[in-house]
Amino acid sequence: MSSFIPGLELSRTFYVQVVRPILTDIPHSAALIGAGSEVLAFDTERSTDHDWGPRVVLFTAPHLTGQVRQAVTAGLPEVFCGYRTAIGAAHGVQVSDVATWFADRLGFDPLRGVSTLDWLSTPWQRLAEVTSGEVFHDGLEALEPARAALRWYPPDLERYVLAGQWRRLAQMEAFPGRCGEVGDDLGSAVLTAGLARDLMRLVLLMRRRYPPYAKWLGSGFARLSGTAELGEDLSAAVAAGDWRARQEHLGRAYQRVAALHNRLVPQPALDTSMRGFHDRPFQVIGAQRFADALSAAIGDPVIRALPPIGSIDQFGDSTDLLTHPRRCRAATRAVLDLQATGEERRNQR
Repeated sequence: MSSFIPGLELSRTFYVQVVRPILTDIPHSAALIGAGSEVLAFDTERSTDHDWGPRVVLFTAPHLTGQVRQAVTAGLPEVFCGYRTAIGAAHGVQVSDVATWFADRLGFDPLRGVSTLDWLSTPWQRLAEVTSGEVFHDGLEALEPARAALRWYPPDLERYVLAGQWRRLAQMEAFPGRCGEVGDDLGSAVLTAGLARDLMRLVLLMRRRYPPYAKWLGSGFARLSGTAELGEDLSAAVAAGDWRARQEHLGRAYQRVAALHNRLVPQPALDTSMRGFHDRPFQVIGAQRFADALSAAIGDPVIRALPPIGSIDQFGDSTDLLTHPRRCRAATRAVLDLQATGEERRNQR
């Protein structure tokens, strides 16, 4: 029988039995949030082969962080529940103040408000990491409000991001057939896999879940209730041996997602049937129709005027970009022609 303890359970027990007693009379908040498969509950026994052990992120007042680090370092045992408390070169307790931690992780402090730039420059994986996991204790009464501010996009930005995801489908939906028609079966298969990926991310967004990064996208999608048949369609499309079969399976997937759009979006229902791509022998859903309907429903003139490109995940896929908040913010400002915030302008002086 496996002795594996899920990381969230391990860290919760670690906080209660070891960390909290060290912090008697020191105001603090404690959580397991941020990086790590255990934060999103995707960890398995395989996860324990590197950088693994009981972890807690401790938050306290800025002037107390040094004192708390010293107390924790002096009070931690070497082993807890069979796992070493040292993870890599440091122990598994990170100490910070709330504003600094969020600024380092996201590029801004959500307790000071979340701007359009903040929303669109923050990768979905980072948003998932800071809103998932668990808060063990919020004595500062700041951690939960910060997470609540990031729980989901405001309505007009939600429409903008959903429109961006539909637009990605619109730009590629006829290509698997076109590649197959000229004998490029590999190209057709690769495009089909890309469309399946974008459909999975779209459905997660429609269900108000931040899509996790590539390693966990399938796992995150599979956890959504009511998506088994859609998952079967996408699996069949990716596994199909010719472009006509791919088109058939993708078509069923498109129709399911279009029907979901009509159930979730409060506007006149759109036709969910497949249609010809101009006069060519390819069947598409006409994804641009859904993007246009969402864009037309945006009330904020500033958001409505943004270039139809979407958030950082929808126009950038480099890991070295998406794991670097300053680069994400710079790229988003440039691509969407957004102005720097007042705080950023002050930091640039």
